[in-house]
Amino acid sequence: MTKPHSVVTQNTWAFLRDPMITPTGFREYDARWKFPDEINLPGITALGLGLGTQMHEAGIDPVIAVGNDYRDYSLSVKNALILGLMQAGIHVKDIGPALSPMAYFSQFHLDAPAVAMVTASHNPNGWTGVKMGFQRPLTHGPVEMARLRDIVLGGEGVARPGGAYEFVEGVREAYLDDLVGDFKMTRKLRVVCATGNGTASAFAPELFERLGVEVIPSHNALDYTFPNYNPNPEAMEMLHDMSATVKDSGADLALGFDGDGDRCGVVDNEGEEIFADKVGVIMARDLAKLYPGSTFVADVKSTGLYASDPELKAHGAKADYWKTGHSHMKRRVHELGALAGFEKSGHYFLAEPIGRGYDCGMRVAVEICKLLDRNPDMSMADLRRALPVTYSSPTMSPWCADTEKYDVLDRLVAKLVDRHAEGGSLGGQKIVDVVTVNGARVMLENGGWGLVRASSNTPNLVVVCESPESEAELRAIFQDLDAVIRTEPGVGAYDQTL
Repeated sequence: MTKPHSVVTQNTWAFLRDPMITPTGFREYDARWKFPDEINLPGITALGLGLGTQMHEAGIDPVIAVGNDYRDYSLSVKNALILGLMQAGIHVKDIGPALSPMAYFSQFHLDAPAVAMVTASHNPNGWTGVKMGFQRPLTHGPVEMARLRDIVLGGEGVARPGGAYEFVEGVREAYLDDLVGDFKMTRKLRVVCATGNGTASAFAPELFERLGVEVIPSHNALDYTFPNYNPNPEAMEMLHDMSATVKDSGADLALGFDGDGDRCGVVDNEGEEIFADKVGVIMARDLAKLYPGSTFVADVKSTGLYASDPELKAHGAKADYWKTGHSHMKRRVHELGALAGFEKSGHYFLAEPIGRGYDCGMRVAVEICKLLDRNPDMSMADLRRALPVTYSSPTMSPWCADTEKYDVLDRLVAKLVDRHAEGGSLGGQKIVDVVTVNGARVMLENGGWGLVRASSNTPNLVVVCESPESEAELRAIFQDLDAVIRTEPGVGAYDQTL
């Protein structure tokens, strides 16, 4: 295998012949590029050869399940990846168009030791990427991604005989059967099903109907141009649209899914947009009653309620705060034997006996329906209001170049650690600790906090704040944290702010 170029000019002979891969596409826990600006089809084939070579290095059986999301170019990207995998001597089981959790499910269903899902996840059109893993239900983390990067960029891919291709029918149907099981709603439930015209459109409406839920459709026609908005239930545009539909229809709640279906967003019956970390606390409260003494993992962007909520404490629940990112969280849930993991971005990791430990927006939707069925006298708004009140920001993303963001973050972490050492404050509250497991989570005396970390997927930082006191204090915490961030000239404008 020849070493890929980092840049090849489009509309040239070389662009159709030589692999081109921008190194920054190898991220902490998956691979993601603008296509074809940062990777071309020969580059995708080189990626497949590298991934297949890594499978042989890992000593696993050379069999992999491969799927693709519903974008107009994802099939061609998948076919190029499959070509490289077959060059490496891998037996490819093609499951066709899929959600990422359907691909993870297929590892169990087909007894395949490896998975590769072609998806740009919640990124807008123009992006592509691959989520991959060898040890179910885990996916590649930083160590595995670094080795894959070295194989591919170093031209270390090894061609071997024995490659094969097989298209496998029926995985979608088996996945839906597994989600539904023998459950049927006993209470009447009307749900806005929001899929943003993405891949989940081919799954969620049918899933709800099979559960006995009345579906109020919201952009459920498959359309890879995403004519209404980019499907991302962490983005306020989608949440606002879900809220408006709830209010117009009088639905009991809205459930929304991202482009590859591994995340779920929730709006209650009053049109209140519930951030996913708070939905996680609602679910954890319910699960803690069924499974006392359980451990719940939350990412560093999430509310402090997992540790402080009296209801969780009463059932012996234990909280563990860990690194943001689906691979980090899956691994932590697996290592601790936790019952579930929750990310503010809307990834939920429900382990045995509820799920298999991977992030699945459809599984979360099923479990929320079951939760409401177990609590027939409570609405989603009632469950929200039962939580201790905190004031949380959305996830805010100031621009910062991929080539600079980790250096910028290192300097910001150092500045915030120094601020703590000097007895400093944020929002008028004294800093009592700075957790640096993933960026800097600045812990305040009254339980408030502010976080800055680097995005693993896109060229930006990530900023989240929470106050247990007031909206005004939340804004003050953000303003003080942002003042520190603004000392770095490489940080640009926010995508959204308070």
